Amino acid sequence: MMKAIRQYEFGKADVLMMEEMPLPVIAQNEVLIRGAYTSINYADIKSRIGSKAKGTFPFTLGLDIAGFVEDGGNTRFKKGDRVIAFPKAGSYAEYVAAQKELVFLLPEAISLEQAAAMPTVSILAYMLLHDIARVTPNDTIVIHSAAGGVGSMLTQFAKLFGVRKIIATVGDRKKTDYVKSLGADIVCHYDIFAESVLEETEGKGATVIFDSVAGDITQKSLACLANYGTLVQFGNSSGKNGQISTSDVHSSCRNIKGFSLGTTRKEDPKRLAPAAMKVFDYLLAGKVHIPIAEVFELKDVQYAHQLMESRMHQGKILLKL
Repeated sequence: MMKAIRQYEFGKADVLMMEEMPLPVIAQNEVLIRGAYTSINYADIKSRIGSKAKGTFPFTLGLDIAGFVEDGGNTRFKKGDRVIAFPKAGSYAEYVAAQKELVFLLPEAISLEQAAAMPTVSILAYMLLHDIARVTPNDTIVIHSAAGGVGSMLTQFAKLFGVRKIIATVGDRKKTDYVKSLGADIVCHYDIFAESVLEETEGKGATVIFDSVAGDITQKSLACLANYGTLVQFGNSSGKNGQISTSDVHSSCRNIKGFSLGTTRKEDPKRLAPAAMKVFDYLLAGKVHIPIAEVFELKDVQYAHQLMESRMHQGKILLKL
């Protein structure tokens, strides 16, 4: 038996309950993992309240995990291997099952805490910059929600890639120094970012904008996106859809690209391995760091979710399994 967090209805953090349940049974090409840590992602909040996915109750939240292989099944993994993974049925549990293409061997020099903080935010950030937007040193980019998990990694990677100008947005000006410490050249509040971008670019606009907020932010982003520029849309933390008109793109020669790590995990999981290996290399070389805000015991998951929803944290929130 193992301990896992389950929910039987949508709602506030108090719908999350710890239960005893049987260990997962792995199928062919799956790996059983004994978890050490898992991370809290904003997608978990949306799933918990019912705005992201309409799951079949009860279910377990969580996207990623760091721990040890318990049973490698018919895969190349063996018992005791240190790994990160994207489990198939949530990660807020002491044991999880994961498809072999979504399990990655963890270098010994990377701690399990750092490993648990990296899968979703770091792999996604790397793919957005390198594979989707294909940023170059000549770009001027905007990163929305730069103090968040993905935003903080986008900022660090952009600096590492030598991007000429990094403009970051925050919802709380108290986070300005933190975001600048990650590599942002300019930090501005959502209320004035479009005007700031046009001012910083002499009216030409940013060449790439990373938007995980949507809603009004999408329209404001298009207002300060350069001709031939690219808007990368990869989330809607605002809970609202951004409106895009064909006139926003055809005459300006702008590009709008969408990307979902969740869709890619399901439909093309092999795309993740190269990004994971690059992130490992950067972590080992000390070129990027994943800040950890706080580590909670599994039984304190409700408090972890409340901290995430408060948006008062800086860095990743982990659960110790």
